[in-house]
Amino acid sequence: MASSWGEQLNITLFGESHGPAVGVVVDGVPAGERLDLEAMQDFVARRAPGRTPWSTARTEGDAFTILSGVYQGQTTGTPLCIVIENRDARSQDYDERLKLPRPSHADYTGTVRFDGAADPRGGGHFSGRLTAPLCAAGAICKQMLKRRSVEIFARIAELGGVSDITLDIANPNIEELQTLAAKDLPVLDDGKKEEMVELVERVRLQGDSLGGVVQCIVLGLPAGLGDPIFGGVESRLASLLYGIPAVKGVSFGDGFAACRRRGSENNDPLYISAEDQVRTATNHEGGINGGITNAMPLVFQVGIKPTPSIALPQRSVNLETMLSETITVAGRHDPAIVPRAVVAVEAAAAIAIMDLMLVAFGVQGWGGKSHGRA
Repeated sequence: MASSWGEQLNITLFGESHGPAVGVVVDGVPAGERLDLEAMQDFVARRAPGRTPWSTARTEGDAFTILSGVYQGQTTGTPLCIVIENRDARSQDYDERLKLPRPSHADYTGTVRFDGAADPRGGGHFSGRLTAPLCAAGAICKQMLKRRSVEIFARIAELGGVSDITLDIANPNIEELQTLAAKDLPVLDDGKKEEMVELVERVRLQGDSLGGVVQCIVLGLPAGLGDPIFGGVESRLASLLYGIPAVKGVSFGDGFAACRRRGSENNDPLYISAEDQVRTATNHEGGINGGITNAMPLVFQVGIKPTPSIALPQRSVNLETMLSETITVAGRHDPAIVPRAVVAVEAAAAIAIMDLMLVAFGVQGWGGKSHGRA
């Protein structure tokens, strides 16, 4: 099904933006994993709307309820169901969306695909609201991975053309990465944050929006995860990342910059580390060779398009009269969804990595506290 993903760890997202709730069913979670519910809520809250001047005015606490799969604070190994209620929907803002589709939204394509039966309110099942349960599932995976020394960090690498400082992706500063989660605008250079904030506010007052790039770094992965060709780490991650609304591009390592080099410039030389492990001196490939992890930091970038809901007049088509019309999108929308997308990218990475590790080691073989493939 289109709203389900995973091989050994399977997630199914359900709900609509203005329905009673959104949620996720996670199947394949190993038994006996203790969950820190407070840490889960903190992670999900990082994505929640209405927390900063540069997010939508829609206010959702995103408090979740776990309906199944957890007993006495730990996972049971059976399907885990999480529900997040929608408490601040304004459906009247979307009364005309069936006949006047918003440019660059899924209003028109969703109407065609589902023969006019899709819920149009707030984007329905196509909405970024569905990243809330995605983050809840990702929060669980992040906790399980961290116990096995696998950590995931993401930051805003670029917002509206303003770039954060360059990160050494072969030897990232872990202490710097650990500061990101506590920041309302997760960048490494706080001076760049001020530039971004000023730009977003200026664009918001103009009724427009901005896009950007999120960079994600995964540390502590063993070598040997993934498969060649269609089962590669890039393929698995990209298939989940593209499920985040507004994602328009995914690249690994140095991405397209690598394509403009010579092989002698781009190849990552191998060496033996002080711990007698095979490592590479550089990390242009982003920790993956042939679709398989090589134990270097796994690094990828995710391109986020500008929020398509803007206050400026736009051209559309009235699907009842089949005549052109000018519309102004009502409702509450982010002038830049990039900051909130950072958390969704972390969550998707955690889910994908968890699935890869369960495929490699099996659910019952997962019980050890660490895995050390050479």
